[in-house]
Amino acid sequence: MATGNYGIVRPAKVDPEDVQIFYNYTPDRSTLPGVVEQISATSFLQPVLDGEGGNILGGMYNLTLTSDIFSEKGFYNVIIKPREYVLNIEDCGTLVSFPDVKGIIINANDIPANLSVSNELIGYRVEYGGNTFRIITSSDTVEPVNQNLQNSTQKSIRYRYRENTDLIFCTLTPTSAPNTQPNRIPFIGEPGAEIRLSNTFFNPIMLEIEMVDQDIETLAIGLFGNQSKSIVDGTYTLYNFDNEIYRQYRLYEVQDDFNGEPLYEIKENLNTIDDTKDFNVITNI
Repeated sequence: MATGNYGIVRPAKVDPEDVQIFYNYTPDRSTLPGVVEQISATSFLQPVLDGEGGNILGGMYNLTLTSDIFSEKGFYNVIIKPREYVLNIEDCGTLVSFPDVKGIIINANDIPANLSVSNELIGYRVEYGGNTFRIITSSDTVEPVNQNLQNSTQKSIRYRYRENTDLIFCTLTPTSAPNTQPNRIPFIGEPGAEIRLSNTFFNPIMLEIEMVDQDIETLAIGLFGNQSKSIVDGTYTLYNFDNEIYRQYRLYEVQDDFNGEPLYEIKENLNTIDDTKDFNVITNI
């Protein structure tokens, strides 16, 4: 008894509330990643906006990685997936008016209030464990009704649609037996069983993000940027492409204590910047 289309929800319908983000970290490829931790999607996903503040690509977001979490040098695996709700099936039953329509009943208190609205769960995936899942084709609030049945083997409790109740009746696909095996009813779950409910707005993705000390631009500074070497004190200075001091080193030789012959040429990092080596200053002397 499908009352809506499913499986064709466009990505523009995705909100940060529909997304879960997890990550783990490893300092190098030879070390196993650590424990997977969850971060808030609403804090790390920012909409793509035009110059006037409008979202020009609905459903598309920039992933913002903050330095308080993503600060260590190494590899971060970031997993972005549809939000998942773990809950239990309250009952499996049929409708009073349509006894051939089978479905599962879930508690509206186990999901966000906006999903308990009529047919808001259409297209959601119900996973029973392993590789078994079904797709919701309709959802609405119902109440249980006792019904006198001539066949004592049938359940006396059925359901009818009613607004503002705590139970939601969900029809699934497939629920009808195939023509080749008319007596084999597809599995839709059983009362009390745990299920995982998730949207189908997008496919899960995993990003590997490598945090490094240097990037392409800083490496280019060392290769193509302006440089200077002070003959007096041996200060070797690298400048960025705006001619600002990027890094300084001290160049000197280590000599043999006995005969004074040079043994090593040393390039040592300087922690304190000598501003007198400003490029515009030394080139205008």
